[in-house]
Amino acid sequence: MSSTSPRPSKAERRDQAREQARKMREAQRKRDQRNKIAAISAVVVAVLALGGVGGWLWMQSNQPGIAYTAADVDTITPADTTAPSTAGENGGIPVGQEGVAGETEDGNVVVSVYTDFMCPFCGQFEQANADELAALRAGGGVTVEYHLLSFLDAQSRGAEYSTRAGNAAAVVADQAPEQFADFFSALFEDQPAEGSKGLSDSQIADLARSVDVPDDVIDQFTTTVSNQDWRTFAPWLQANVNQMRTDLGQVGTPYVTIDGEQFQGDLYSTGPLTQAIQAAKG
Repeated sequence: MSSTSPRPSKAERRDQAREQARKMREAQRKRDQRNKIAAISAVVVAVLALGGVGGWLWMQSNQPGIAYTAADVDTITPADTTAPSTAGENGGIPVGQEGVAGETEDGNVVVSVYTDFMCPFCGQFEQANADELAALRAGGGVTVEYHLLSFLDAQSRGAEYSTRAGNAAAVVADQAPEQFADFFSALFEDQPAEGSKGLSDSQIADLARSVDVPDDVIDQFTTTVSNQDWRTFAPWLQANVNQMRTDLGQVGTPYVTIDGEQFQGDLYSTGPLTQAIQAAKG
């Protein structure tokens, strides 16, 4: 969809999500096949070199753990993956009054925002509501919970921008939680056009530096899982897509709930969401 198109219907979003999931599965299958061939070759060489029982024991002791495979794409959950330390069990990253990722407070109104950094409608939502949500958080009694998704990877011409940007945000949430909210905002302020390759890794790093994310954290944006070609939180991002489908029966962004109930008002104008949150506070 283009950034100037009207918001798609639920059926269109569902069909789009299915097609994107199919493409992701196919891409992951090809990567897994390459990795499997390389891994088998390495194991065979090692076993031949070590020989006999010793080689067999070495091979058994070096079996990988749970892997992110093509078969997992539609089934993995946040609990199956490595999640940012500040994320909740439902995959959301809460931000409270102090603006720090991981903040929660009993009794707060919880505003859940499901978003993808490539989604142009999410960018419109942020333009209309980001400052309002920040003010509501700072005023107390409101927690904003961000659910980072990666289902629009197919809209970045093979560059997997949704995953790269989402992974970077997850790294910041995990390692520099004080900068998460500002980095999240910066990614939308410089949001690339849907259908482009998105920001490069170096441009994402520059954005992070502009909001004071430490260099040792930025260095982790491109870290991949040992012996694999996916980045640290890529499986978690996909698990969030699956969790949204499980919880809400669909995948589409932006999607906003207030204390678990979908906000069905105007997402793209300043005011309606704020009024609904204030009403929920009582």
